[in-house]
Amino acid sequence: MSYLTGEFECKLDNKGRMIIPAGLKKKLPEADSEGLVINRGFKKYLVIYTKQEWNKKLDELSKLNQYESKNIEFIRYFTRGATELSLDAAGRVNLPQLLLDYAGIKDEVVLTCQINKIEVWDKAAHRAMIDDEPENFAALAEEVMGDKRKGESI
Repeated sequence: MSYLTGEFECKLDNKGRMIIPAGLKKKLPEADSEGLVINRGFKKYLVIYTKQEWNKKLDELSKLNQYESKNIEFIRYFTRGATELSLDAAGRVNLPQLLLDYAGIKDEVVLTCQINKIEVWDKAAHRAMIDDEPENFAALAEEVMGDKRKGESI
């Protein structure tokens, strides 16, 4: 899989189905055969993974000591609601109502590609998040990336 880029606005039909935009679907060739996995995000949004990326997450989780209560709790909350998605003949996926309720998604969503996953936001919540951009994004970039890539620039 190549890295995922782009933002896409979509509408859900009255059954909670969403068409995967053609530009995004081209970047997910394995989605037709393997499906996708959707899960809760760390905040009020959803995350779609390819099956391969989801399995990497599960591999990471399987390495945690499951005799430690904080690890068990993290695994429980991270995997809560995870659902496999299959594309139908029209290229649609049916998003689970439980997850839509969690993220406050009604009928319009924004799909934001984040390297190896796709965030699914309610359109209004996405706008609010984008409008809350840090005043000094350059300072945030320096704090997050400054020591990580000495000699490299983005």
